[in-house]
Amino acid sequence: MNKNIINIERKFRPEIEGLRIVAALLVAIYHIWFGKVSGGVDVFFVVSGFLITTSIISTINKTGEFKFWPYISKLMKRLFPLAFIIITVILVLSIFFLPLTIFDKTLKEAISSMFYYQNWQLAISNTDYLDANQMKSPLEHYWAMSIQGQFYIIWFILFTCILFGIKKYNLSNGRRLVNLVLGFIFVVSFVYSIYLTKVNQPLAYFITFTRVWEFALGGLLCINLSRIKIPNIAAEIIGWIGLIGLILTGALFNVSTMFPGYIAAWPMTCALLIILSGNKETKYGVKNFLAMPIMIKLGGVSFGIYLWHWVLLSFYKYNISENPGIISGILIIALSIVLSFITTKYIEAPIRNAKSNKVAFKKIGLIALVNILLIAGLYTQNAYLKTADNKELASKDYPGALAVKMKGQLKEMDPKPGFANVFDDLPQSHLDDTNQGLKKSDLKIGTYGKKKDYKATIALVGSSHSEHWLGAVIEAAKENDYRVINITRSGTRFSTGYEDNTLKGQWVKNLENYLKKSDDIDLVLSHVTAADTTKDRIQQQMVDELMKVKNEYGINVLAIRDIPRYEFNVSEELEKSGEKETIKMMNKANNQKDESYWKKLLENEKNLATFDPTEYFKIDGEYRPIIGNIVIYRDMDHMTNTYSKTFGPILSEMIKNIVKK
Repeated sequence: MNKNIINIERKFRPEIEGLRIVAALLVAIYHIWFGKVSGGVDVFFVVSGFLITTSIISTINKTGEFKFWPYISKLMKRLFPLAFIIITVILVLSIFFLPLTIFDKTLKEAISSMFYYQNWQLAISNTDYLDANQMKSPLEHYWAMSIQGQFYIIWFILFTCILFGIKKYNLSNGRRLVNLVLGFIFVVSFVYSIYLTKVNQPLAYFITFTRVWEFALGGLLCINLSRIKIPNIAAEIIGWIGLIGLILTGALFNVSTMFPGYIAAWPMTCALLIILSGNKETKYGVKNFLAMPIMIKLGGVSFGIYLWHWVLLSFYKYNISENPGIISGILIIALSIVLSFITTKYIEAPIRNAKSNKVAFKKIGLIALVNILLIAGLYTQNAYLKTADNKELASKDYPGALAVKMKGQLKEMDPKPGFANVFDDLPQSHLDDTNQGLKKSDLKIGTYGKKKDYKATIALVGSSHSEHWLGAVIEAAKENDYRVINITRSGTRFSTGYEDNTLKGQWVKNLENYLKKSDDIDLVLSHVTAADTTKDRIQQQMVDELMKVKNEYGINVLAIRDIPRYEFNVSEELEKSGEKETIKMMNKANNQKDESYWKKLLENEKNLATFDPTEYFKIDGEYRPIIGNIVIYRDMDHMTNTYSKTFGPILSEMIKNIVKK
């Protein structure tokens, strides 16, 4: 057997260093000024696939073997120092400058970033209906690091198996086997990426399996680069096409909602064209630009620039302005470059180049220990803040919605829930896991209030915009000895507007059947408008469903108008900008697009019991984020459970009057 499994030429590719800094700067530029994805991370993935495959094959060719510890220890010495020290900086800054509304989220992501599973952490939180609109943490960009780390483990297993097969069966053509294996991975992962991006883009964006094809493409390029022959003029043309196409990726495509999928093939192809072009020495090729000394030097710290820019941008947004200007954005990039050079020279390089692994890993272990102690300390601090905030509220000091009609001046108190708790101030059904999620269509039923010898049963049904009324309904039930059942599903209105073969449509049908067969429900409550749309059709479909319950099933109904909705997270804005600025933003917003429909509904359906809560979101005709010393919103469009509970007396009278009829 030939010792070389594949004949490849391992040499320094200066244009790849230049490509890396272009990718890093694109990521930073699009994050800072456009709030979009650039495709730069995908370039990092294909370059990583190219370089690590080159390194693995060179090692096997040189030694005839491929051992785990030499492979992984080298990677750890290169990746851990910068990644860990920047986590340290983030944790320290968080003590002073991090909004309390995302403290929990940041601590979870600090742990997941250290242990390289942060992409899965984000996949879960970004596909949770109530988590998706939360402010991004200063660690969110570590998702790409996590995928990269997982990929390196996958590649070790892969090439260990390939080497075993070559030796066991004395194969003379290792290239064919590697091409088959990587080609198979490329096709399967690419097809899966296209499929999952279509059906669940937030999940597809972060998980490993939809990204492996990008690394596989880099590996395939490494294996076959020496066999691809192109004329010099073609090399010059495709190289510049690749660079220009890469720079324009974020401008040409709505990559934030279309990636990874087939659109990711665009920056991948651009990177491939640049690397192909760089394989030829030409007079006017893109290599001459990318291989300039300054580009090589910057490329050497591109990893640090990628890590630092997001940290600086995040804390700038939390504490100064949501939208950096030209000067501030340039300063963020410049400071990222400076910090990258400093941390690479004084932290990463000494550890990476240490002659003794023992010395290197002692330093890495020390940084990791500091991070663990910081995380433990911050968890303790946050737990204390939450516990201190969880005391029972005195109703006279915290009347919430009841304050709207109170006479006299209400004493101003520290608003509750505090910012450490506001995001988790959820309806009881969410805490009990009796609210159905997005992945299933069967009914989950939560039972509250009086469970024996009750006078009536109240059913709260619909989406999370019905669910956030649960606190109010439970409080109303206490006064009247009612039983309350909660039947809700995230992102799913109780509406005739869904196809029967969809999960949403199936859930609605299951709910209809449940209500139809039940002989123990006295009243059904549901929201019947969506304040974020002007489409009467969507509103009418909810009304039609509720009228079906009333007219066909013979159950009393109460139609609740949706609460005002916003395009920004109200509680986060309240913490960052203060109450006065948040009030301005709220009153500038088009927050009740259902206004005209609601008026028509009141005129046309006079026999339908309705409740419009709008007046309880205003003081003196002005929308407020805090009423009766209680924070109203936990995010953009859902009430805190604390505020919902204060509607108890208001709903109590309405429910009592309907049930008596």
